[in-house]
Amino acid sequence: MSAAPPRTRASAFAPASVGNVAIGFDILGFAVEALGDRVTVTSTAAPGVTISAVRGIADELPQRAEDNTAGRALLAMQEALQPKFGFTLEIDKGIPLGSGLGGSAASAVAAVVAANALLAEPWGQLELLRFAMAGEAVASGARHVDNIAASLYGGLVLTVGIDHPRVKRIPVPASIRAVIVHPHMFLATAKARAILRRSVELSDFVWQTAHLAGFISGCYTDDLDMIRASLEDVVIEPQRQALIPGFADVRRGAMAAGALGCSISGAGPSMFAWALEATAPKVLAAMREAFARHSLATDEWVVELRSNGARVIG
Repeated sequence: MSAAPPRTRASAFAPASVGNVAIGFDILGFAVEALGDRVTVTSTAAPGVTISAVRGIADELPQRAEDNTAGRALLAMQEALQPKFGFTLEIDKGIPLGSGLGGSAASAVAAVVAANALLAEPWGQLELLRFAMAGEAVASGARHVDNIAASLYGGLVLTVGIDHPRVKRIPVPASIRAVIVHPHMFLATAKARAILRRSVELSDFVWQTAHLAGFISGCYTDDLDMIRASLEDVVIEPQRQALIPGFADVRRGAMAAGALGCSISGAGPSMFAWALEATAPKVLAAMREAFARHSLATDEWVVELRSNGARVIG
């Protein structure tokens, strides 16, 4: 693993992602190909990780590798690799900070995918997942894999375990689209996690477990009614909804417009809905208008759920 790199420079793109997907806190996520981060990694003669530039729509990120999600992910890779060379990073941010769209995960994933292209003996995806998890912990204060796995693997992804994660892409009915609406406000992941209770009522645990099982079953069997009945969070959403102005109006509008379900994207403030392709524009308009009634401008996307994950682009 410590041989000289076969190439000296590579760029990778990692898509944004929706974590939790309402009923899978920290274990479910899906990729959002409409936006993402690009990281360019160049090998250097001396070991170590440095960040030479941060550009794009979020250019005020830490440039000390230990404090940056992309830098920390590559430090984890170097700790395992012990190479005789180092890495310099250029980060191009396409995901807003504090948006709930997996920006910290995307930077970490793009960094490890680009760096992996420089290795004579590349790591497998599961190893890259573990390295990227180390980076994600810088932003959220905890190791979790929902955004990381979705950004790396693409599509809808279930991840079980932290120290020894097992990853499974879940099929989604081809007729379903995801509607993503990002209100122009900042919400730190650490803040959204800090308000969560550390215990769950037994009745809520039963309902949430049933919803998770029903949702996954519906995805595998193309059962839209099961997906609609199951895409409801009774544990996390009630605790976080007060952090998002207009949350109830946005959700109500989406459901009235025909959404299969609507909830918070990751830690928020972005929200997502699942809808049939023909219904998605109406759902998007309802969500946008609801945020506007609460004086929040938005960015919006409608995306397919059968998407690609991170990849080398140059």
